[in-house]
Amino acid sequence: MPAANGRSLSSPSIAYMEGLYDEYLRGGAPIPDDWRTYFDELRANDGDGRFSERPFPQRSVFAPSGGSTEALPSQARVKGDVAGLQERLDQLIRNYRVRGHIVAAVDPLGKEPLSPPELDPGYYGLSEADLDQELSTSWFGGPEVRTIRQMVNWLKQTYCRSIGAQFMHIDSLQVRLWLAERMETTGNRIKLDREEQLRILGRLADAVVFEEFLARKYVGAKSFSLEGAESLIPLLDMAIEKLGNEGVRELVIGMAHRGRLNVLANITGKSPRTIFREFEDVDPELQMGRGDVKYHMGHSGEWITSKGNSVHLSLCFNPSHLEFVNPVAMGRMRAKQDRYGDFDHKRGAVILIHGDAAFIGEGVVQETLNLSELPGYRVGGTVHVIVNNQIGFTTSPPESRSSTYATDVAKMLQVPIFHVNGEDPEAVAQVVSLALDFRKKYQRDVVIDMYCYRRRGHNESDEPAFTQPVMYRSIRKKKSTYDHYLEHLRAQRRVTDVEAKQIVDGRRDKLERELAEARRDDFIRCLPQLSGVWTGFKGGSVLSSEPPIQEIGVETLSRVLAAQTQLPDDFTCHPKLSRLMESRREMAEGKRPLDWAAAEQLAFGTIIADGSRLRMTGQDVCRGTFSHRHAVLYDFEDGRPFAPLTNLTENQRLVEIYNSPLSEAGVLGFEYGYSLDCPEGLVIWEAQFGDFVNAGQVIIDQFIASAEDKWDRLSSLVMLLPHGFEGQGPEHSSARLERFLMLAAEDNMQIAQPSTPAQYYHLLRRQVVRQWKKPLIVMSPKSLLRLPECTSSLDDCANGAFRAVLPDSASIDPANVRRILLCSGRVYYDLVKRREDENRHDIAIIRLEEYYPLPMDKLIEALSHYSEGTPVIWVQDEPQNMGAWWFLKVHLGDQIDGRFPLTGVTRARSASPATGSHHSHRIEQQQLLDEAFNVAESS
Repeated sequence: MPAANGRSLSSPSIAYMEGLYDEYLRGGAPIPDDWRTYFDELRANDGDGRFSERPFPQRSVFAPSGGSTEALPSQARVKGDVAGLQERLDQLIRNYRVRGHIVAAVDPLGKEPLSPPELDPGYYGLSEADLDQELSTSWFGGPEVRTIRQMVNWLKQTYCRSIGAQFMHIDSLQVRLWLAERMETTGNRIKLDREEQLRILGRLADAVVFEEFLARKYVGAKSFSLEGAESLIPLLDMAIEKLGNEGVRELVIGMAHRGRLNVLANITGKSPRTIFREFEDVDPELQMGRGDVKYHMGHSGEWITSKGNSVHLSLCFNPSHLEFVNPVAMGRMRAKQDRYGDFDHKRGAVILIHGDAAFIGEGVVQETLNLSELPGYRVGGTVHVIVNNQIGFTTSPPESRSSTYATDVAKMLQVPIFHVNGEDPEAVAQVVSLALDFRKKYQRDVVIDMYCYRRRGHNESDEPAFTQPVMYRSIRKKKSTYDHYLEHLRAQRRVTDVEAKQIVDGRRDKLERELAEARRDDFIRCLPQLSGVWTGFKGGSVLSSEPPIQEIGVETLSRVLAAQTQLPDDFTCHPKLSRLMESRREMAEGKRPLDWAAAEQLAFGTIIADGSRLRMTGQDVCRGTFSHRHAVLYDFEDGRPFAPLTNLTENQRLVEIYNSPLSEAGVLGFEYGYSLDCPEGLVIWEAQFGDFVNAGQVIIDQFIASAEDKWDRLSSLVMLLPHGFEGQGPEHSSARLERFLMLAAEDNMQIAQPSTPAQYYHLLRRQVVRQWKKPLIVMSPKSLLRLPECTSSLDDCANGAFRAVLPDSASIDPANVRRILLCSGRVYYDLVKRREDENRHDIAIIRLEEYYPLPMDKLIEALSHYSEGTPVIWVQDEPQNMGAWWFLKVHLGDQIDGRFPLTGVTRARSASPATGSHHSHRIEQQQLLDEAFNVAESS
């Protein structure tokens, strides 16, 4: 860090500066005027604690007259030899702040910590006699004067007991000093009264008794026990109480399977009898082909705090793919905050519970952390709790990470990381209090790394001693955290043996009663019902009939589109975009047909005008990958943004259009989560190219495609995936349509490839208006965005609705048709041009606009105009083993409706979607068209 005189600041110089700033904040001893001015500017411009670089005051304290680059922090207060001692003490204090966590006793298994030499007073030349020298410590907090020995003991208590704090990586001086003051003035301990201690003991009993009960009643059954990490339950209890009493009304929790059953029963309020019934597994007919294992299930409930405040808890459903629920939970909270206008992010909070191996191992963790401070994804700070079992399945830390801690990935953020011994519940209480105060003050993420252990194997039937014999010899000797804490309270005379027995016996008796209810023959299982924001919506099979979607007249459409071309008087548009705005005005006036982007803006505009919310994110969505959308404009002179869609009506709902970071899994997961709490809005994630969607495949497989079948959870998320074979190579051609079609079953999603702007307009509006809610996967176009033939009129948008099958639009007599080409998307325009070039009147071209649910009745209706036995030839750009061909072959068979023979024309089977040569692409495309028409010729 450079000083004003060009020399570098040493550690004691920084300690001196932090001491001055501490005095400034306290309003204590006088500080130099130039420093006071500097700190005034720091607070005025950096009030939230975020770092911003400013020149330091020109003071010789950073370069003493002797020319040394090492400062004497307390020169103004001490003289002679004492000055040297003060300097060395300041260095020691700073190194305890930086390195104290290395020595902290956070491991309940008693692993000997490292002993960094810089924490030894002897490292600084301090003798035994020096330790009894009194020095000024007024800037440290507490007594004005202490001996060095007293200071060392206090530093050890603060930074080296059951809590290890990492916070000196934070750039902001203000934040570091705030954290240091909170820890150093209390010794990093919280004072608890007897009632609070008994509550912790009771919550530990809840955790321990529940696990012991399951192990005794269901021997060997998988439950992914919380044993060894029981402090998670009081941790959550304290966190929810504090959040609820400070104004939080919505809490979303995401976690993996370890300890989930315990959290369900003891935190979210799921009835133990329901959990036991799931263990009994006596209702198999209810789960045929659907459902999920009990330790993946979620639950919602109401928590009433000790002060009478209500907090709605939502524990997200979660697959075994660890950590991928993280962005989903954040997205849910953002949707809740947006719904209630909580733009300050104070009404809701997110707690994410991680495993140590997964937190450092899964890349989606970094993607989620990166979202935390971005405007489009901020939720006011997520509380990350790592249940650190010090093992991943059978893999030890030296095999699973290159970093010191499992949490080191979180150092990418300007947030503290608190390592805490899970066997010390009062240390856990201190960390919860401090972490939540930090979150509230700075609205940033915070990390609690709770060191514990896993008493059993990865699951209850696993033998962990095969791979960790030494660790498990130690674990088998350990008492439960409840027993440890009970001994602690007994020693303090805070609890009697009678009270302790009542605590445990009461919980065991309750579980016995719950088990008896679960085993009753007349047990009635509560089936999930759509409620809350989902009231009135439907899932399940596609509806046989739906109310017609209200049409919007041409005049209204014209007005909505024109409004999006009106810019503020002081806004300077880019010259080229001025021409685009003029073109859209002409479209609004009916002077030119609508292109794809204009139809999209019409859909967005009318959806907003109808009172619905709109959220769209993805890489480069504001402009559009292909520079076609321009939903956000930037002033040509000063760069300030303007989004016309946010200024359509006076009382319109929230409109959010954000460019995302370069992430698929994290962002797609976030938008999926957002859609779970926004059924009435239009929530869109757009891929930069459809090819990149496979980087989010876990979210697609485990959530989007299967959540309704596994967890009865609906979503109406829209995925726009640019797709089309246009000579751009194997990574810029295919959105892997075949993978979505492979996942399509039980009407779980909609998969479409609209071929006209009007069809796209109707498709988007249908997604919002219809009551039947399913994810919508759109193979969106690239070259069609500007193809002159791919246009629609205002009348096309004003009239009708989305049509799953488009019959031939040419004036061809069905009686003369000898062959029918069935296709979808961009290739339709190639086929039409070829038919026109060859002046063919014996070939019909039908478009399949929606692949799934497969519109059999609409397809048969379109074919009904032609003679029975007329061959149908499916034509696709994709290789034979990709695209829709195999899907259609399975569902349609060799003959459509038993009357129309079906064959296919595709590119040759290929391991890669497309060629990298543009000329090769053109040759292949010509061969494809030749084959399509030659097949038609020879048939």
